[in-house]
Amino acid sequence: MRIIIAGAIVALSLVASGCSDSSYVVSPVAPTASTPPTPTPTPTPTPTPTPTPTPTPTPTTSNVTIDIVRDNGAQSFSPNPATLPAGQMVVWRNVDSVTHRVVLNNGSLDTGDLAPGASSQPMPVNTGSGPYHCSIHPSMVGTIVQGS
Repeated sequence: MRIIIAGAIVALSLVASGCSDSSYVVSPVAPTASTPPTPTPTPTPTPTPTPTPTPTPTPTTSNVTIDIVRDNGAQSFSPNPATLPAGQMVVWRNVDSVTHRVVLNNGSLDTGDLAPGASSQPMPVNTGSGPYHCSIHPSMVGTIVQGS
């Protein structure tokens, strides 16, 4: 029986050495439980807050705006005549393509030069009413009428 066991050992060792390659080593791998991958949560977009509009303060007194239209006599200003209620101020706005300078005929008000697109500062008309003109283009005339 010793010979049979010895022969079996020799046979097994020959089979094992014939199947093995010293450059190829297989390590046993322990079986692992297969777990599905955890999904990455999709970030929820945060809505952009809508800005709250800032209310425009209501002025205590409004201004009367007179547009400087073009060099066209009594049609050079709009409105003409312009009604100016008591306590309100006037603003001249140059909507023409050339510079103008508005003055009251009595000399109590002067806008200074107003380039195209420019407006004067709000100005009180101390006399309440009266004629005015463009000192650069004297044919441009208008009138302010005192309102109630």
